[in-house]
Amino acid sequence: MTQENAGGSNISAMADVWTKMASTFVQSATAANRAAVSAMLPPLSTQNGSEPDAVPASIPSVEYSRLDWEFDRSVDDSAEISVGDSVTFEKTLTDEDVRAFAQVSGDTNRLHLDEEFAAKSRFGERIVHGTLVSGLISAALARLPGLTIYLSQDLEFRGPVGIGDRVSARVEIVEDLGNDQYRLETRIHDETADATVVDGEAVVLIDDLPEE
Repeated sequence: MTQENAGGSNISAMADVWTKMASTFVQSATAANRAAVSAMLPPLSTQNGSEPDAVPASIPSVEYSRLDWEFDRSVDDSAEISVGDSVTFEKTLTDEDVRAFAQVSGDTNRLHLDEEFAAKSRFGERIVHGTLVSGLISAALARLPGLTIYLSQDLEFRGPVGIGDRVSARVEIVEDLGNDQYRLETRIHDETADATVVDGEAVVLIDDLPEE
């Protein structure tokens, strides 16, 4: 077997093991996603005021943004939300994000933090916390028009995300449940590895924004 074929076999085997290991669905992940989003947010201010790479929010449901964050949505008015509308949020998951999330969540698994330890694992390197990755879904939901409230979330983890990978979360409304509740398809794609790493569904309630 050539080195190239052996490498491909190892990757395939690792993906198979990961799928079997992580096929359990995660129920009601609201609290975990809140922790994940908190870890992704830098301090709101510094000694001299706002963070230099923080920019004013472009939509009223989000406090601020970062220059390296990207998002796109198909609808701007909550009264016009319908099946097929979607939001995509994209950012790079950095070493800083991972270490901040470890402190916020208490998940200090060495697989995410210790290079030497992780190198001996089936992944061969440190990987991002699965819950931090899935937290990008919450970031996408926050950019729907109106005020989005999580009711439930089912997730299937399909593969690992490496430190420094660019990752996008896409949420699409697939069913109007009535009473301002919607069922959404939620998917996270590792843009660096060109692979879907998280799949699932969420149910949300979309309220009107509070008056300022």
